[in-house]
Amino acid sequence: MSTNLESYVPQETQIQHDTGVDESLNPKTEEDRTVSPVDYIFMWVGDGVNLGNMTLGASMIVAGIATLNIFQTFAAAIMAIGIISTVFALNDRLGYRTGIPYVVQLRMSFGLKGSVISSLMRGIPAIVWYGFQSWIGGTALNEIAKIMTGGAFDNVVICFVVLQFVQIGLSLYGFHAIKWVETLASIVIVLALLYVFGVLLTNYSDVIAEKWVHAEGSWGLPFFALIMMFMGNYAAIFLSAADYSRELKSGISDKKRGFLYFLPILIAYGLTLTIGGMLASATGINNPVKAFAVVVDNSYITLFVSAFIVLGAVAVNMVANIIPPTYVITLLTKMKYKPAVTITGLLAFCSFPWVLVQDSSAKGLGIFILIYSAFLGPIVSILLVEYYILRKQKVNVADLYKEDGPFAGYNPAAVLALIIGAGAACLKVELAWIIGVVVGGSAYLLLMKFAFKDSKFKRGTIFEK
Repeated sequence: MSTNLESYVPQETQIQHDTGVDESLNPKTEEDRTVSPVDYIFMWVGDGVNLGNMTLGASMIVAGIATLNIFQTFAAAIMAIGIISTVFALNDRLGYRTGIPYVVQLRMSFGLKGSVISSLMRGIPAIVWYGFQSWIGGTALNEIAKIMTGGAFDNVVICFVVLQFVQIGLSLYGFHAIKWVETLASIVIVLALLYVFGVLLTNYSDVIAEKWVHAEGSWGLPFFALIMMFMGNYAAIFLSAADYSRELKSGISDKKRGFLYFLPILIAYGLTLTIGGMLASATGINNPVKAFAVVVDNSYITLFVSAFIVLGAVAVNMVANIIPPTYVITLLTKMKYKPAVTITGLLAFCSFPWVLVQDSSAKGLGIFILIYSAFLGPIVSILLVEYYILRKQKVNVADLYKEDGPFAGYNPAAVLALIIGAGAACLKVELAWIIGVVVGGSAYLLLMKFAFKDSKFKRGTIFEK
């Protein structure tokens, strides 16, 4: 850690509790940080080994035809993982060094009022993902119920509602409940998926080879669209990287933190993409839960696999989809953590996840990811330009909490750069994330330099007069 930043660690940036925000949004001190590097790896394996990523693998098979073969799929995945890990390690640094959450980090660029818009753009996709993962988990829970009742019970909606209330109950215990859930989930789910991989390889190798492995595929737009889809899948998560790094024990270098993202995401992607593509190739069904029921023709094994699909849905929601929107609700409404996390769970009921993935196609999920990543790409580039270029990694954290301080109001340069970046990204939605990053970041740098000459948001930056 460079010496010019050591004065910004949480112990020496004591934030008063009369700032108008719930104490859950105050900087984390060293004593509050209980997540070890091993816990962190398990957390991201548990987050990545999920039915959402498996569905992305299945999305390569449309109506029984592969748009990318297995080699193109994994080439795209490795490229995406490298970019994801790099952006994660860059954007988590402020949260790791100061202990502030993402919604407070946003104030640095957008201002107190401007951060409302950008925080909603992180919170809304997370709520939709929350509902989607719960729907997948509810589908698996329904398979369990059918087996246990001999087919007498068959109602996915009821299972979805039950699972959602269970998750609301778990989330009331806060971030620290994640550690034991993720450790258990990641180990057992990986073992279950390795078993399914063996079954697919033994019984369906010929059809998988024909429809996916040896498919012609494309190295053109579909290839790069898959990279963007993966990036979009993680765009919301690494955008709010501070929410996770602020829980990690101190003293870990930037390079080691990058490895703590790269390794688990590589493991998770490797398993889920492979099995998702294999399942869709073998069955022609893009919903992994229903495909599992076809492939594993044994009620006890189906029961086992379905149980850990449920656990996987809970695991990924605990990491990626509950805490960020809860912080957003807490910030916007001044509500305490527990009521806010309950409202987050209730809002997930309204996400209509059954529309995103149907038996014949998972294109709805891909389109959803690409559209919202058009807005998240510009935000992350604005934050990185602000922190690394404009402020040279020097931020007075206390100022971020002052209602009438230097970050009060909104920064017109950031808001305008977000609009420009998102607008450009929507012109070619298949490449939305990367277009949004390049255009949004460039626009912000130029606007901060040449426009709004009297803007108070230039104070403390390289453009301060």
